[in-house]
Amino acid sequence: MTDKIILASASPRRRDLLNLMGLSFTVMPSDREEVITKTAPDAVVEELSFQKAEDIAEKTADGLIIGSDTVVTIDGKILGKPASREEAIEMIRSLSGRTHEVYTGVTLIERANGKTVRTETFSEKADVKVMTLSEDEIEGYVDRGESMDKAGAYGIQGYFSVFIEEIKGEYATVLGLPVAGLYRRLRSKGGILHA
Repeated sequence: MTDKIILASASPRRRDLLNLMGLSFTVMPSDREEVITKTAPDAVVEELSFQKAEDIAEKTADGLIIGSDTVVTIDGKILGKPASREEAIEMIRSLSGRTHEVYTGVTLIERANGKTVRTETFSEKADVKVMTLSEDEIEGYVDRGESMDKAGAYGIQGYFSVFIEEIKGEYATVLGLPVAGLYRRLRSKGGILHA
């Protein structure tokens, strides 16, 4: 396996998580337009993570490309990034006092001599329980400015963490990169991790 790792994402949280794993990598965000053909949330994040990784793989002769995508779901509905303050408020209101799911998909594409030699895609799920919030708390949170670029209108690593009652699953899945699942796959293939 190659020692060159490329993260196909501009997410600072994903960068932080790879750094936490002790990996040396470069960042090359995918700019391919995302096309969703699936409906199940785990299939959606796997599809989108593959599209991101594939985009960078096509531009890379050698290396291991990591693509990742995260969605928030409640009542079977996928919550993307809000388009407006009002939409962000509505999303947070829908999460208040309830448990929702966060799915993160990851695709690993290994390239050697200009050819793809291995592809693996997986997803992880975490259940997140949010305390019951008042309208003032909901609007106050959205007005902090953390909502607009995040799926489900919140970032668990920010102020929203004070509203979380419980997480079942890996915390890093909610952040956007399930490092335990990624570590297991990299360790099983050898060459990247020297533990």
